[in-house]
Amino acid sequence: MINILLGVLGVITAGFAAVFGKDIYENKDNLGDNSFATVTGIGAVTNFFDALGIGSFAPTTALLRGFKQIDDRVLPGTLNVSCTIPVVLEAFIFITVIEVEIVTLVSMLAAATIGAYLGAGVVAKMDEKKIQMVMGVALLVTAFLMVSGQMGWMPVGGEAIGLTGIKLVIGVVGNFILGALMTAGIGLYAPAMALVYVLGMSSRVAFPIMMGSCAFLMPVASIKFVKEAAYDRKASLGITIGGVVGVIIATQIVKSLPLNILTWLVVGVVTYTGSTMLKAAFENDSSQKKAA
Repeated sequence: MINILLGVLGVITAGFAAVFGKDIYENKDNLGDNSFATVTGIGAVTNFFDALGIGSFAPTTALLRGFKQIDDRVLPGTLNVSCTIPVVLEAFIFITVIEVEIVTLVSMLAAATIGAYLGAGVVAKMDEKKIQMVMGVALLVTAFLMVSGQMGWMPVGGEAIGLTGIKLVIGVVGNFILGALMTAGIGLYAPAMALVYVLGMSSRVAFPIMMGSCAFLMPVASIKFVKEAAYDRKASLGITIGGVVGVIIATQIVKSLPLNILTWLVVGVVTYTGSTMLKAAFENDSSQKKAA
């Protein structure tokens, strides 16, 4: 079943790669005037941290803008196109080397994909500030529970590699919601880590679930950006190449980390993401008050 899952992902990614490669070739004499070395370096750094669960969109945005490598107009498309192949590589590696019970894995990946497809229209109408507040608080509470478990204050977390019964239902519904929230710009990585931990699964299991969820979402969306020429070609090519290198290095680290250390890494990611969500919510609220 794992081979079928990876085969489907491979076919989807090959379709994206063909469209991307064709567009690059047809425009090889007009790729842009940014620095290929700079964008390749950015891709290596940000996708290294992406494979650790920190996410790549925010740091890639900051570095591209900081080094003046991109026009903001094509930033969304560039982020999706450039990170697609590195994220798919992450999914292939983690799904292959980290064991997850197959029904749990397939169900949660399918739920996230369907959530992103069906949830876009619903999520677009939701209040962004409220989403950020709820997600921020939920992530910080989860981080506290994880720290409590690590310190022996309370028995939370677990070693399970799969879910059954009501926990499986909660996992599927939860990942469906997280897939939908991605369409509102809420990253899936940290919330997926929190969901996995709260349901009593091993921290390590979060990696194939979250990477796989994003890997199935991104190629289809990225094809649209390429066909509409709504992305920076040179930046996307450089970040893709650098990103593959960064991912390969990072996955070796994640695979070799003891579970105790990996759990602390997850605590850091979840805490950071929850804090930034609350900060964004308060900034959003201040901006609305000034505008009024």
